[in-house]
Amino acid sequence: MLIMKKARKLIAEIEGYYDLISQSSLVFKAGIYDHLNNKCKQLETRVTELSELEHDADVARREIKHKLYAEMLIPDARGDVLGLLESSDNVIDRAKSVLSSLAIEKPAIPEFLIDDFRELTDTTVNAMDEMVKASRSFFHEIGMINDYINKVYFYEHEVDKIEERIKRTVFTSEEIIHLSHRVQIRYFTERIAQVSDDAESVCERLEISAIKRSI
Repeated sequence: MLIMKKARKLIAEIEGYYDLISQSSLVFKAGIYDHLNNKCKQLETRVTELSELEHDADVARREIKHKLYAEMLIPDARGDVLGLLESSDNVIDRAKSVLSSLAIEKPAIPEFLIDDFRELTDTTVNAMDEMVKASRSFFHEIGMINDYINKVYFYEHEVDKIEERIKRTVFTSEEIIHLSHRVQIRYFTERIAQVSDDAESVCERLEISAIKRSI
């Protein structure tokens, strides 16, 4: 009974870990919107918030890892859980890196690309949010996991299309004069899109783990 109680407590801690990732997606979106709206001070605040969330997530992940092995909890899925947490950590790391780079470089996004960048951001955040739902379902309602995973794949594919559209516009527009400016916008387009790639990678791992649990 004690082991079961500890296992339930550990799963609650894992839930808390995913709460931090869910919060990070909100801050990530708000930070990019701040940049698009030329709110530099607010963006710096978002960078600080996301850095704190990343730190808290790292601490939580290490504590969960220690309990998984030191207390021999969830032995049948220990490796899968640890791999899931570590791959999920890449998502929040990438989001923080993107916001930090935005705050440092302050790329000028032309007015005619603002809506595209908002759509790119919204769709990327949708992928993050569905990834969190898929990860939670691994512990509570595994029968729903494919529904969430399929949504992540859908949003990641949509991000790819928006990314390509932005880059084609950037390199054909006569309103962007300097090649260095084109390259910088292309770079940040790819960096934002990579967050959805990381979310997809988590779901690829989740698919395998869910199959193993069903055997």
